[in-house]
Amino acid sequence: MNSTTTLASALPAVHRERLMALAREVSFDLGSRLFEEERPADRFWIIRTGTVDLDARVPGRPPAVIESLGHGELVGCSWHFPPYTWQLGAEAVSPVRAWEFDAEAVRTLCERDAEFGRAVAVWLGRVIAHRLQSARVRLLDLYAPHGSGSR
Repeated sequence: MNSTTTLASALPAVHRERLMALAREVSFDLGSRLFEEERPADRFWIIRTGTVDLDARVPGRPPAVIESLGHGELVGCSWHFPPYTWQLGAEAVSPVRAWEFDAEAVRTLCERDAEFGRAVAVWLGRVIAHRLQSARVRLLDLYAPHGSGSR
């Protein structure tokens, strides 16, 4: 993921510190599911070490991997947008250490501090835009006659 979407460069230091004050350290074993599609999105994570795959259910097949995420990257965006349900699934494809955030606590902080809330919303918008572009390129590589032309 590009550097403008990782936490270290996406949020100004003062907002990053406020967000990190709400973090707790967690870990996931290889193969652990962080979340499933259509379930409540009540938390999110920033990866410290390891890799998490975002995936989508495909009837009659294993989930299709949409994106692999690593150090400094955000896992989960649906917590910020009603109806607060996951649109994808996520699985640890290596042992993962992460910072976990309670979605309601972060949303409350966003509501109380408009500047912080705007910074978080812009960060999430950049992450989503990047992931949509990445998914577009992958789909073109898979299904377009000559691929995406990005290689």
